[in-house]
Formats: sequence, structure tokens, C-alpha cells
Amino acid sequence: MFIIGIAGGTGCGKTTVVNTIVEQLNSDDIVVISQDSYYKDTSHLSFEERVAINFDHPRSIDFDLLVQHVKTLKKDTAVKQPIYSFVEHNRTGETVLTEPKKVLIVEGILIFNNQELRDLFDLKLFVHADSDERLIRRMKRDIGERGRDMNEVLDRYQNTLKPMHQQFIEPTKEFADLIIPYNNYNAVAIDVVKTIINNLI
Repeated sequence: MFIIGIAGGTGCGKTTVVNTIVEQLNSDDIVVISQDSYYKDTSHLSFEERVAINFDHPRSIDFDLLVQHVKTLKKDTAVKQPIYSFVEHNRTGETVLTEPKKVLIVEGILIFNNQELRDLFDLKLFVHADSDERLIRRMKRDIGERGRDMNEVLDRYQNTLKPMHQQFIEPTKEFADLIIPYNNYNAVAIDVVKTIINNLI
């Protein structure tokens, strides 16, 4: 199994890059898991307490489970990936069966922060976009898909997302094998990644 880690700040275009690669290759030999599925279970907290959690800090991620699942997939064994609700700020209690494939893509803002996880990646990509572009994308997504209002999105961005990006995400660029600028659609960089994957499958 060849494992690719794709990191980058919130709203940078990671998911678009992943979806473009998967759709254009149209192969059954690729599986994707998202860091977003591995936020820690917060069932013991009230909704108000869950809303206050800093989800952009590495301690919000259940890295132990994520690393375990990547290692299990690498051993050619399926895992039950948690399903997370951004509306409830918690896992739903349901899972999705994830089968091992020739290529595993792991994507998320904080995946390069954990060395044990980072060391499992055969190729590390960092998707970069400027802060204004990321904020616009985040607002569109959180308001349109996650039921947030504009004041909540802006407050979280200013007090949590921006400082966490500067402290925990931007510095992990140094671990990347390839940095993909995504202020505009970067077809060349995506084609390079697709070529690498094509040679494997």
C-alpha cells in the first residue's frame, strides 16, 4: 500500500484536490480517509461545551485511533471509520467500513502534526492558499453546509482558526515533499500526483 498525506489550512482546497485526483483517475484502487472523521468522541459533554472546543488544535484529534486505522489498512485489513457530525460537534455513533486499497489518501489540516502518523506517509503534500481565499471558502462551507451563522464563523476564524493555523498548520509545510499552490486551480501539480499514483496502480 502506498500512503499519501494531504495537509493544508482550513478552506485551502485539500478536499477539492483529493476529489479531483480520485475522479480523474476513476480507479477502484484508491481509498480516502479524512482526519475530520477522527475528532475525539465528546458524548460526555453538553452541546454548549462541544461548541466551545478548539477543533483546530491537535489535541482535538484522536490520533491514536487514526494511526491504528492506517496501520490496520496497511496490513490489508478493513477498518470501521467513524462518522462525524459537524452540526452536533460529535461522532454519530455510526461507522463506515473502509477497505484497504493499493493507494490510501489521508487528508486533514493537522495530519502532519503527529510524527507517528506522518512517518506512515510515503508522499506528503501541502495545499497552500492565501488567508483571504481560505476565509471565503470557510464561510461558504460553514454557512451553507454546517448551519453556522456569519458572526459565529468570523468569530471562530479570528479567535481560533487563524492563530491555530499560524501555530500548528503553516509550520508543517516543512514536512511536505510537494507544496501545491491553490489560489487558482493548479492542474500541473495535480497531474504530477496523478502520474505518481497511476504508476502505482
